Amino acid sequence: MTAGRVTLLDVARRAGVSRTTASFVLTGRRDMRISADAEQRVLRAARELDYRPNLTARSLRTRVTQTIGLVSDTIATDAFAGEIIRGSTATALTRQHLLFIGETEGDPATEQRLIQDMLDRGVDGFLYAAMYTREIRIPSALRGHPVVLVNCVAGGRRAVSVVPDELAAGRSAASALLAAGHTGGIHIVGESAAHVYAARNRRTGIDETLAAAGLRVAGTVECSWWPEPAYEAVRAFLAGGPRATALICLNDRLAMGAYQAAASAGLRIPDDLSVVAFDDSDLASWLRPQLTSVALPHFELGRRAVELLLDPDREPGTHLVDMPLRSRASIAPPRLP
Repeated sequence: MTAGRVTLLDVARRAGVSRTTASFVLTGRRDMRISADAEQRVLRAARELDYRPNLTARSLRTRVTQTIGLVSDTIATDAFAGEIIRGSTATALTRQHLLFIGETEGDPATEQRLIQDMLDRGVDGFLYAAMYTREIRIPSALRGHPVVLVNCVAGGRRAVSVVPDELAAGRSAASALLAAGHTGGIHIVGESAAHVYAARNRRTGIDETLAAAGLRVAGTVECSWWPEPAYEAVRAFLAGGPRATALICLNDRLAMGAYQAAASAGLRIPDDLSVVAFDDSDLASWLRPQLTSVALPHFELGRRAVELLLDPDREPGTHLVDMPLRSRASIAPPRLP
């Protein structure tokens, strides 16, 4: 047995062929006449010696390193959005690629240095990912290189983007309430600012679905997307506003505040008040009763992004990923007056 790393020459000697023949067999080339017997001897020798190709040497010849650079703001340190990394890493491995991951925390200087360091290491392409879905500007250092945007879009530029289908998600949330028999008293909880990608599209999907049923949102409880502001706003709303039969919370954190406000008002979920939300974070299954929520498909975003990056025929455009509804125990038919 050869000491140290097994080389292509070791395989050729074991198989009784030239180094060139062994190379042709192991790289799958068929433009050289090689007998079936010689091919089998090479493959058997490679197995017996546990031969692994020298990727560094191969990359010098082919200018392909089989590595991908993932540059993000903060997804690597967020357990929820970190599923993007898990999906992209798993898919890259199945395609014989490795992932280099760099996090910028939103600092342009750090971002530029990370991108340049990855370019210096010869990555074949980039995933540029955002913690929350938004419009971004593609860094100038990435121009001219293969790039797929993950959970973000480039305003006014032709780019390949992979984002959640927030419009369909809004439709799913509204449809879940309609299916339970809600025809009025549906209120939205959370700021629905037009410049926020998720809020804008979720709200549009909700409005379209209700309008198709001849209905409309009864009102909006405006508050920032965190439990404490939601608790205060929903508590005040329930104390003095019109009777609500259902709340559509624009994320799970808002739903947590709404649950607490409902309890303070002596209301039971879902007997007195149905609640549906978005994201399907851990909160959705921790709340009691468990929360019906439309899931953000972070793993699928990462998986699809790698597939597109490695597709030589990819075309610029926005690729939408389905957001499945996770039905739990927070929706029931409205209580009769």
